[in-house]
Amino acid sequence: MQSFLQSLCFLSPSLLGVGIFFIVPFGVVVYYSLIDGVGSRNLVFLDNFIKIFHNSAFLMAARNTLQFSILAVPLAVVLAIVLALMLEARIPLKSQFRTFFLSPMMVPVASVVLIWQVLFNYNGTINEFLLLFGADKIDWLQSDYCQIVVLILFLWKNLGYNMILFMAGLSNIPKELLEVADVEGASELYKFFAIKLRYLSPTVLFVTILSLINSFKVFREVYLLTGDYPYEKLYMLQHFMNNTFRSLDYQKLSAAAVIMAIVMVVIIALLFKAEDWFGKDVEG
Repeated sequence: MQSFLQSLCFLSPSLLGVGIFFIVPFGVVVYYSLIDGVGSRNLVFLDNFIKIFHNSAFLMAARNTLQFSILAVPLAVVLAIVLALMLEARIPLKSQFRTFFLSPMMVPVASVVLIWQVLFNYNGTINEFLLLFGADKIDWLQSDYCQIVVLILFLWKNLGYNMILFMAGLSNIPKELLEVADVEGASELYKFFAIKLRYLSPTVLFVTILSLINSFKVFREVYLLTGDYPYEKLYMLQHFMNNTFRSLDYQKLSAAAVIMAIVMVVIIALLFKAEDWFGKDVEG
């Protein structure tokens, strides 16, 4: 009992911080999502959630965010694994290759956005390059290609960090298993799926969750590129929440935030379940 109280005393500053800055604010958000106004404070329960599901701006933002995440997250994971495997092998210019993918981590977001504006502006570098081949100019950020532009930016910004995580995971795979597989004449493809990917499953889970969170945070780049009201396909959930906050519609904002939190918890729970199933024999 005494050791428990001592542990509780040591943990109390962290628990107090988590309670004040995370648990209590989230409880306030849930409360706001269940009332009809900050002034009246009448409980309406699920009315705000029903209204939010009939809001065209919310539905468009949710659809765009889902589409972007479905594209961005698998690419961020798969390409990072490929890059890590390439750097694990003996390839020429390995250090330069690593530096190229790690350099975006040191560049501020505003500078990255400035580079993208130079590249994908209507009179930018990409369009000037297209003119050399007789193609017409494209207004990249005001066309159906806009999500591809942001996707390339997202990957360029995040692949380096994901690659380092997978390289660390690959270095922890028991060398004896790979040597036995070589002796048995196993192919590289078999070694990857039967050994490496099994041991990488915790890293895959972590990188997937990290990439999912970063895909929701791509609002920063989109906002700097296009402002409050971008082209329709770039209108993300963060745009909706930011604009709703400016209009002081706390009930709509809170309901959207609660829905987003529930969806994130469900997705992460499914990812944990998938990782537990895929890597259970490795842990055993």
